[in-house]
Amino acid sequence: MPKAEISNEIRRLRFEFGEMTQAALAEQVGCSRQTIVLLEQGRYAPSLALAFRIARVFGRTVDGVFRYEGEPQ
Repeated sequence: MPKAEISNEIRRLRFEFGEMTQAALAEQVGCSRQTIVLLEQGRYAPSLALAFRIARVFGRTVDGVFRYEGEPQ
């Protein structure tokens, strides 16, 4: 069964927040920079806790940062 897609606005939000680096975001949310890279590329779905921490950094709700695209056809 194909995986459902979760997209996000992390890259755009980082630039809106003073061109925040991936490393700076990773440090604030307690993960590696590589995790942020994979999230931005859509190659990794975050845990619920990580999604909440990322959203909190940007002052958004989880669904304001992440979108569930549904099951692929």
